[in-house]
Amino acid sequence: MDNGEKLRLENAPCCCSTREGGEAGRRSQARHNKKTRSLSTSSVCASADYRRNQSLHGPSPVTTFGPKACMLQNPNAVMHFQDPASQRLTWNNPPKSVLVIKKIRDPSLLQPFKELCVFLTEVKDMVVYVEKKVLEDPAISADENFGAITKKFCTFREDLDDISNRVDFIICLGGDGTLLYASSLFQESVPPVMAFHLGSLGFLTPFKFDTYQSQVTQIIEGNAAIVLRSRLKVRVLKKNWEKKAQMDEQGIILTNGDSENNHKAMQYQVLNEVVVDRGPSSYLSNVDLFLDGHLITTVQGDGVIVSTPTGSTAYAVAAGASMIHPNVPAIMITPICPHSLSFRPIVVPAGVELKIMLSQDARNTAWVSFDGRKRQEICHGDSITITTSCFPVPSICFRDPVNDWFESLAQCLHWNVRKKQNYLSSEDEDY
Repeated sequence: MDNGEKLRLENAPCCCSTREGGEAGRRSQARHNKKTRSLSTSSVCASADYRRNQSLHGPSPVTTFGPKACMLQNPNAVMHFQDPASQRLTWNNPPKSVLVIKKIRDPSLLQPFKELCVFLTEVKDMVVYVEKKVLEDPAISADENFGAITKKFCTFREDLDDISNRVDFIICLGGDGTLLYASSLFQESVPPVMAFHLGSLGFLTPFKFDTYQSQVTQIIEGNAAIVLRSRLKVRVLKKNWEKKAQMDEQGIILTNGDSENNHKAMQYQVLNEVVVDRGPSSYLSNVDLFLDGHLITTVQGDGVIVSTPTGSTAYAVAAGASMIHPNVPAIMITPICPHSLSFRPIVVPAGVELKIMLSQDARNTAWVSFDGRKRQEICHGDSITITTSCFPVPSICFRDPVNDWFESLAQCLHWNVRKKQNYLSSEDEDY
């Protein structure tokens, strides 16, 4: 029995459950010997106790994605980063499992979702993972013809079930939000993501569903270019909090972070941006911004955006920032309606450590969100630490990283679209 067959047996159609044994169990036992169901945090030295070296290229990203995928190595790498045109997807073993993410409450996606699942299950003989709440849609659960297919699915629940070592690659059906959601499900290594444009904008979803069978087959065969979309590793440390144990219906204690000297610590992996704003208050936000431990400025205004190059074409560009290609190793800092007109957006090297804290003389608290989710209040004594994550999102390209990006600029943002000037003839030069 080869490794592929072993994995197939391990991924036999069944409901996934949170791992309680192995390393995950040892982590749980170390946390006051209580079973937890929190988001997994990194156990890799490069991401946990990482220290930036003297170079300005940031941490080297992990180039293995999920159980079987990796990036084809190029010996002619420049400055520790491969030429974007040479970033190719390859498989250590043929993929056998796939996670299908569908936008919730969108009737237009029901038929593509069913067609894709039938193709993957019946034609490609793959183990399909689907989120449990997707199958609870009445339009799916009431379909008796499709019911035989759903019985073969593996289901999971967000924040409760760990599928990080079970999924070989991901297929997203929807808009850019589906890719952001897929990123949030994996706090460490992310399997390759193939995103179909079935939403409203589609800046991050280059594939069209019309020819999905040939395109999915090509990905399974390992013939595709990828772009490594860097993420931000964000750590929120809250000073004043009361630890209140919460239990679910099975009596298992639910936690959302680690306790450190009467502090509550939470960690997130962010693909687009971290937004700190003034929330419902009418006062300006007033937060201090540190870079590698040094205070560089105080942000006074509606807030500040800390984004990845992928997030530069989202909220950041609307606030006046430049658009940066995902392969550029950088972190963007963009103020939101700053009180000072000279406070312009800046770009800092990937790998620096940023820290945001509420200023001592701030009139009100601040609020923070991560890719538009997990919104929470930031009070005096709390801190937000941000650096480049070692676990990027390997996004599969339709053609290549450069052409796909400029195609998205033209089609989605209408970049530099204008009415052309008329040709000036020699007879018109006198006027």
